[in-house]
Amino acid sequence: MGELFEVAEASEGFGERIETVKNGSGERHSFHLPTKLVDMATLPLAASAIAQLKVRIHPIRRRKSIIVDIGGVKIGGGHPIMVQSMTNTDTADVTGTANQVMELAKAGSEVVRVTVNTEDAAKALPRVVDTIRMHGFTTPIVGDFHYNGHQLLKKYPECARALAKYRINPGNVNIGKKHDDNFRTMIECAIEYGKPVRIGVNWGSLDSALLTGMMDENAKLPEPLDAKEVTMNAMVMSALISAEKAESYGLPHDHIVLSAKVSGVQDLIVVNRGLAANCDYPIHLGLTEAGLGSKGIVYSTAALGVMLQEGIGDTIRCSLTPMPNGDRTDEVIVCQQILQALELRAFTPQVTACPGCGRTTSTFFQDMADQIQRYLREQMPVWRESYTGVEEMKVAVMGCIVNGPGESKHANLGISLPGTFEDPVAPVYVDGKLAKTLRGDHIVAEFIGMLDAYVESHYTK
Repeated sequence: MGELFEVAEASEGFGERIETVKNGSGERHSFHLPTKLVDMATLPLAASAIAQLKVRIHPIRRRKSIIVDIGGVKIGGGHPIMVQSMTNTDTADVTGTANQVMELAKAGSEVVRVTVNTEDAAKALPRVVDTIRMHGFTTPIVGDFHYNGHQLLKKYPECARALAKYRINPGNVNIGKKHDDNFRTMIECAIEYGKPVRIGVNWGSLDSALLTGMMDENAKLPEPLDAKEVTMNAMVMSALISAEKAESYGLPHDHIVLSAKVSGVQDLIVVNRGLAANCDYPIHLGLTEAGLGSKGIVYSTAALGVMLQEGIGDTIRCSLTPMPNGDRTDEVIVCQQILQALELRAFTPQVTACPGCGRTTSTFFQDMADQIQRYLREQMPVWRESYTGVEEMKVAVMGCIVNGPGESKHANLGISLPGTFEDPVAPVYVDGKLAKTLRGDHIVAEFIGMLDAYVESHYTK
């Protein structure tokens, strides 16, 4: 038989009953039991019911940070959370790198980072920048340096001038060693050319001397932290020490951005909470390696969504591993969708489409939703120049009568297509009101025509 318990005490909390029980030996255990928030039988259908339910909308309150200017793009201090990306070309390949930078910029990347790892890359970098400028792109280019950045910046001043920001990894320059001349050299270059830096700490290349020292100190504590917690603390400490060093060499406070990247979702949340609580520098968010396909998208969304909801993060990147011959711009689109889903920014009109069920055995509504989404994205570069606010437009393409009319009414423009065995008609709603009913083989073209007319009449030129 199971052990017998008796209730020792009980209390009511919001949405739960807390019971403390004890067994025959006197040991006490607490259990949290769910209770109804409201007695629905006695709930008055009046304003007092709203007070009882306690459902509130809490806007995201962004963390206060200083403003840093990256080649004309400002981050921090309440500026929009910036989307950035990184090329995967050989930077020495001027044409290939310039083309990919422009593709990323056209997709919406507001800053693009490139690898500067060799002398050929450093020599090519100014030509990459000149090429994209010749094509009308003002996108700031950030140089990603590891190990030899101090040498490349000193030897190739044109590269140092052309870049809008330098990314420095304190784990693979010699900061923390007996001499930190390499780190200092890079900071002095940033000062000379008036460039900001991002001090980017990575889990996989953390300063070993700092980590070892903190592990040794932790071992002396009465209740030592586990190794993972010490590593998280070491990452935060590495970023903060490096920033302090940079300022001591003369780099202005408002020329520093920090990041602390890991590959695990929970680890990213923990380390960036710690970083945010201990400084006012803008923070760049992203996993070191998110992964392939849906895994990379889900991990990035889970990690960045939590941080952004808490108000942490001034610039983001989704480090997706492209599929073979895949599109590098996918990482830009995912960043935009995360920000738009959280209502932090708007980039393109959003299409709501139902997932389909037994009522929608036809794939027509799925094809139509895809066509509309692609049409909207293709039109945005044109619309953005002519129509203010069009990126906030909401469109619904629904597949049957169950949720179709309701969802369509909540959109600026919505269509409810007929499900299986339903009448072959498609009512279209404009700003919540039935405007027209479409029939026949030209529903998509007619709906796109209505979209164009709505944009023309509702958004200011």
